[in-house]
Amino acid sequence: MKRYAILITLAMSLVCFAPGAGAQLTTDDHKNDYNHGALGGFVDFTRQQGSSFNLLGAGGRIGFNVQRHVVLEAEMAYDFEKTQSQTVTVAGVTTTTRSSLRLLHAAFGPKIQFNAGPVRAFVLAKAGILNFGFCGPATAGAIGSQLGNISDGDTKIVMYPGAGIETGSRWLSFRAEIGDEVFFASGTHHNIRATFGPQFRF
Repeated sequence: MKRYAILITLAMSLVCFAPGAGAQLTTDDHKNDYNHGALGGFVDFTRQQGSSFNLLGAGGRIGFNVQRHVVLEAEMAYDFEKTQSQTVTVAGVTTTTRSSLRLLHAAFGPKIQFNAGPVRAFVLAKAGILNFGFCGPATAGAIGSQLGNISDGDTKIVMYPGAGIETGSRWLSFRAEIGDEVFFASGTHHNIRATFGPQFRF
């Protein structure tokens, strides 16, 4: 956990104390009207550690440039129900149980971009929550129900370091990233998480 705390501290230090990279804009930056932030959607894939659960979902994010290469982002994603049935036989009696899992991700933190060309690489360090939903049918209403149960349900604090690339035109780009979504519950759990989708720069 210490290494993730150090990573987030360093990233926040860049946000607060990096020398005015945002103020020293080049001529091209002055001509670029799409360098203030980005709004986008994405497909979300999560692989749960120590299980056969691979979950797919959808989400959205918004970010605002605070320096030329530093963006503060907020994101939320919902992974739809993953169902797994198990058959257990005890004393000659066979029982089939259905295990349903849905995930709600929410995170906030800095993204550090290494360059400003048509293909941009970046790293990020975010913190947030991961909510586990198990009950009820997998319908659109289940998303609202899970949002309402964040304070009472099975919610964990997460750290999310990651990296990725984005490429595209001045106002439309496509972004792919992968990271380690870490939560703490009777030990440290590392979950692979990847996202891909378009974003509109403004």
